[in-house]
Amino acid sequence: MREPPFWWREAGLSARLLAPFARLYGAIAADRMRRGGVRAAVPVICIGNLTVGGSGKTPTAIAVALLLQRAGLRPVFLSRGYGGALAGPVRVSRTASAAEVGDEPLLLARIAPTIVARDRVAGAAEAAKELADVIIMDDGLQNPALAKDVALVALDGRRGIGNGYVHPAGPLRAPLAAQLDRAHAVLLVGEAGASAQGVLREAQRRSLPVFTGALRPAASAGWAGRRVLAFAGIADPEKFFATLRDAGVGVAGQIGFPDHHRYSAADAARLIARAEGDGLQLLTTEKDMARMQGDPAAAELAARATPFSVALAIDEEERFRGFLRARTGLAV
Repeated sequence: MREPPFWWREAGLSARLLAPFARLYGAIAADRMRRGGVRAAVPVICIGNLTVGGSGKTPTAIAVALLLQRAGLRPVFLSRGYGGALAGPVRVSRTASAAEVGDEPLLLARIAPTIVARDRVAGAAEAAKELADVIIMDDGLQNPALAKDVALVALDGRRGIGNGYVHPAGPLRAPLAAQLDRAHAVLLVGEAGASAQGVLREAQRRSLPVFTGALRPAASAGWAGRRVLAFAGIADPEKFFATLRDAGVGVAGQIGFPDHHRYSAADAARLIARAEGDGLQLLTTEKDMARMQGDPAAAELAARATPFSVALAIDEEERFRGFLRARTGLAV
């Protein structure tokens, strides 16, 4: 499902008409977030966000895992597996498909053992069987089932929290205050626009640590100057296209699809035909490539497309390590 464009503009008539429903939804979500959670056998680091859709959670989770691994620790990812059919708990295998476990877990499993479980408590118990030193939850800030030693909010600097309304009037998953009440720090991804600046001011007012970072192309990307047809089925396709342009890629065409989009045979044929007709190379996100894995309808598209790899670089890494040490007691 595509996000309504009015979510990301200054609040207008549509948001105001939906405001009564947003207040009801927000009250229920805030009440749920206040519940106590079960403590896992090892520290839990939750990488969450404030809004529906993407904000850089998965790259942040990967960056944190790599940091922990460099310190000699064994992190295990825990994901709900959005879009996958398996309720779990189940460890993501190399042969798993997005239809089974969702697309984000396929990316996470390349870095560390990954458990998919709709029941987060059962998933944490399964992670303990993997001899985890620490559990990294990809998403779950609003889920109170597990107690969190670290609740890190990934905030997209460009989109921020949109119009600032709660779903369905806006993109917020719960009232901003209720979510920041449960957060321990904010990680700003990219430059802060007006909407994100408001969140940062509120975080600072609450004395929440604010960290910064940016998504950067992998050193081996090698796409500068090449003409491509870029496509993406993520929450904010324009963010991907902007990243390509910033990296010097010649984006001659771009096509966005809804978040978690499953590419049909017709989609594949249309993309391939346009790329061939215009003499362009097909370029997409790693997440889209993972989603096409094992899907017969998208097999030819997957064979012809190339993923553009990016990674999150966290600024002031030593300060961030100190934050993790203080919150978890781990030797980071």
